[in-house]
Amino acid sequence: MENTSNAVSRIIKAYLAQPDEMSLELAMAISSYVRQEASKMGVNAVVAISNSGGNPVSVQCMNDSYLASYDVAFNKAYTVVALKMATKTLKPLAQPNQSLYGIQFTNNGKIVIFGGGVPLYNKEGKIIGGLGVSGGSEDQDTRLADLGGEILAACIKNI
Repeated sequence: MENTSNAVSRIIKAYLAQPDEMSLELAMAISSYVRQEASKMGVNAVVAISNSGGNPVSVQCMNDSYLASYDVAFNKAYTVVALKMATKTLKPLAQPNQSLYGIQFTNNGKIVIFGGGVPLYNKEGKIIGGLGVSGGSEDQDTRLADLGGEILAACIKNI
């Protein structure tokens, strides 16, 4: 049986031969990898992937994940494509007396200002979607989102 990392790599490489958009197959492959890593960490995560327009492509809820994590994960995926930066990068900018203070109150409250969301890039560096993870601590969510972005980047680098 093929391990998850190899399966993800195979799907990502197949995607890279297609147009520059987030496909359901690519979203599911990344989500599968992130959920596997979340299980290893003991986190019951929700993993959301949006396209470059911030619309959902996939939202996967692990068993016994928090109900609230659904919206948080999806909004992290939205935030990273809307603002073209990881949520951990946005966090310090959105603090009192900083340039984006209050931004979380815009966009109908969909902007998330804590870690766990990363933009997903194609081989030309164009954002093709966003990944949002929620269910663990901020550090756990951030690590899981980073892993999802890293598996995509590693596969792109190796083709």
